[in-house]
Amino acid sequence: MKRVTATGQSVEEAVNLALAQLNSTKDRVEIEIEEEGKKGFFGLFGARKAIVHVTLPPDPIEETLEYLKNVTLGMGVDAKIDVHRKGKNVTFQLSGEKIALLIGKRGQTLNSLQYLTQLVANRHSKQFLNITVDAEDYRNRRNETLIQLAERMANKALKTGKAISLEPMPSYERKVIHHALLQYPKIKTTSNGTEPYRHLVITPHK
Repeated sequence: MKRVTATGQSVEEAVNLALAQLNSTKDRVEIEIEEEGKKGFFGLFGARKAIVHVTLPPDPIEETLEYLKNVTLGMGVDAKIDVHRKGKNVTFQLSGEKIALLIGKRGQTLNSLQYLTQLVANRHSKQFLNITVDAEDYRNRRNETLIQLAERMANKALKTGKAISLEPMPSYERKVIHHALLQYPKIKTTSNGTEPYRHLVITPHK
């Protein structure tokens, strides 16, 4: 967090001087006015300058990026991290050597990184940010695998007439399977259990 005190002939002038020092814009800072200033008699006698204190809060994306860099380096991976933001959705795309270490078995390490990164981002943000941490486009490949699994298990459930329980997985992976099976009118999907062991059950309609 950066904080500067600036003076000027008016509050506006003082704020602009502070913004120049912080290299920031008015919408990103917090402004505290200590003295609004006074022109004085004939513009001279009794004049007082305006005094403001301007604070620049930590940027949630920059703070999160720094956190992710430190964590990946601590895991022995010097990853390149690209940031893509669209509204409240922010994706951190990791690439480089030893990237498999950051993905882990069935993406478990990557899921943990994403969970921790989301906590860090929203600790510094005034609005909720939806964080995705991806590595070498693993998320898309995983989604394709989940869709194939969903269709295979749905066909099995229809053939046997019995409900099939899938392995525990994060909520967004369960959503991928749920949406993939919306095209099966004779199949119902429900979530059972508690996190982190919550899992999907694929049930054929009788």
